[in-house]
Amino acid sequence: MEEPKITVYGAPWCPDCKQSKQFLGEQRVRYNWVDIDADEAGRQQVQELNDGKQIIPTIVFEDGSILVEPSNAELAAKLGISPKAERSYYDLVIVGSGPAGLTTALYAAREGIETLIIEKGGIGGQAGVTERIDNYPGFVEGIGGGELADQMRAHAERFGVEILPAQTVTKIQADGDHKMITTESGDEYCANAILLAPGTNYRRLNVPGEDDLIGAGIHFCATCDGPFYKDKEVVVVGGGNSGVEEGLFLTKFASKVTVLEFMDRLGASQLLREKAEAHPNMEIRVSSAVQEFKGSGHLESVMVLDRTTDKVEELFPAAAFIFIGLDPNTKFVEDAVETDKFGFITTGPTMETSMEGVFAAGDARAGSTKQVASAVGEGAAAALMIRNYMEKQQSNRGYKGD
Repeated sequence: MEEPKITVYGAPWCPDCKQSKQFLGEQRVRYNWVDIDADEAGRQQVQELNDGKQIIPTIVFEDGSILVEPSNAELAAKLGISPKAERSYYDLVIVGSGPAGLTTALYAAREGIETLIIEKGGIGGQAGVTERIDNYPGFVEGIGGGELADQMRAHAERFGVEILPAQTVTKIQADGDHKMITTESGDEYCANAILLAPGTNYRRLNVPGEDDLIGAGIHFCATCDGPFYKDKEVVVVGGGNSGVEEGLFLTKFASKVTVLEFMDRLGASQLLREKAEAHPNMEIRVSSAVQEFKGSGHLESVMVLDRTTDKVEELFPAAAFIFIGLDPNTKFVEDAVETDKFGFITTGPTMETSMEGVFAAGDARAGSTKQVASAVGEGAAAALMIRNYMEKQQSNRGYKGD
């Protein structure tokens, strides 16, 4: 495999470094990572490039140019990613390019609806950065998340869908019958309808080693990745309903599942607690805090603090599954559409939000199941609802004109 042509100099504790690494990862751009805390030559290189100052991240490109503490927009420009769409008006603007957004775009475009997708990260959403998807119908041997995302993108673009990557939507608002979408670069796009499919982010522990091992032993989906660890020991971080449910599911494959809960008792329901405690292949450890993930290329061990004794133990699972919650990417619409107490977008039976002409689908929609197959189904359903909405709007305008 060809060596990466980009080198990122940074440190695990640096939030701007994490942002740049995440952006490159989402765009599926390969890069070399140099931790200047552990690499003295790397530290000296950073100082030489910054006139003696130690500023990170410092990113060096194949042509010898550098970016220091770049924004995502600056990185996008350097990578040749266009910051602006071709037009200012579309029939439909979709926020988010995960399976739900891409499916809606495909169905809408086939109906002749001019569609723009705006995506702040990588095409495919969380599915696109999943190492392997083994439960999507039609792929008997499974399929890499990136490959599935690429195929979905190509399918949508085949019907004329325009995709604007590396742009964050900051606001949506109504302007009469039309909707206005504003991006972080200040550009505005007008549309007859909007689909909100911004997805979610898995909450992370933010401990050393986590970012580097995601997809390489650290996972957030038991149904997606559990089968890869048949007859091996795994740990589950999080003792709420999701953590225990996923832990019980993992016992179908793993020889042993150890649940690590930060508090002094599981937060799951009594029924789930009883099932977990009675299961012969599950071990429950409360008052346990993960301190660090170790590994080179793949997870090798987990450092766990016993909060009652202050002793740190090193565990050697084949994988760690983190279930400490999901955060919907909905802050940009909190003042525009109704959300539930967790920030997920609420919708009616037609998948329309509290703002007329604005629909929602996928993981950020309240009540969704957070699976690729169901996201695709929601995307198809949303496209049909959006088509019906547009037909009614056209009919109403025609009636008023008589």
